[in-house]
Amino acid sequence: MNKISLIIPVHNEAENIKDLVNEINSVCFDKYIYEIIIIDDGSTDNTKEIIKSLSPVKYIRLRRCFGQTAALDAGIKHAKYEYIITLDGDGQNDPKDIPDLIEYLEKTDLDIVSGWRKKRKDSVIKKFISRGANLLRSILIHDGIHDSGCTLKIYKKECFDQVSLYGEMHRFIPAILKIKGFNIGEIEVNHRPRTKGKTNYNWRRTFKGFIDMISVWFWNKYAVKPLHLLGGMGLFSIFLGFITLSYTVYLYISIGKVGHTAWPVLSVFLLLVGILLFVLGLIADILSKNYYETTIDKSYSIKEIVEY
Repeated sequence: MNKISLIIPVHNEAENIKDLVNEINSVCFDKYIYEIIIIDDGSTDNTKEIIKSLSPVKYIRLRRCFGQTAALDAGIKHAKYEYIITLDGDGQNDPKDIPDLIEYLEKTDLDIVSGWRKKRKDSVIKKFISRGANLLRSILIHDGIHDSGCTLKIYKKECFDQVSLYGEMHRFIPAILKIKGFNIGEIEVNHRPRTKGKTNYNWRRTFKGFIDMISVWFWNKYAVKPLHLLGGMGLFSIFLGFITLSYTVYLYISIGKVGHTAWPVLSVFLLLVGILLFVLGLIADILSKNYYETTIDKSYSIKEIVEY
């Protein structure tokens, strides 16, 4: 019998959480050994009172609203079973998809299976923003899935042995884990309209998500070798600076003065920027090496060790 930890972050979901837990119990009872971990992300309604009336539930209450990513990280760190399944607390994820996620994970020997809300039941604006974000994500990150923003996912617990989540990183967990070498897949899941409560989605989360997307892109490409990016940009700037400086010298020899042109200023600017970028690259390279030497995180991930 599979052992699963169900992680549900909530913020002001008093109208939805009871029905969701009842649905989960109806799906999982007698099929799995399971725990339901609900993380209250600073709710100001009576979510706390509703959760305390439910069973079986492990209740984690954050001191204030830290965001969905922080709530997920707290839940994941307190999970005890081999499979971790994450769901939204608004009832839009369907617990009936849980057996399919588990089956597909085991059948394909994957580490993560992400839900794909192919037929989303959201507003037109939310769908438009999500599709734009997914397009940009596929260009920058290449995580190989259609719907990274779907909270309904299953992970092997080992995926998070060396991973902590920050900012709005919950949208990019598959990308972060793919960087670590874990195998990712996806299946279509049912997506239901929100019928109760108020959405917590807003433009600020979209903006923060875009910033974190750039962070994940940089981490994927240059976390172990930041000097390749910053140093390369610096050398290119220095190269352009020498070209403009050479042209400035040519003008001075030809016409005898260059004070009325912008070439001297541009040459100095490019040279200084190039030197600054190269030095920053060296510093970032030192910090990167120090990070991997002083934390549990590694620039690689071991799948198994076998002795014969």
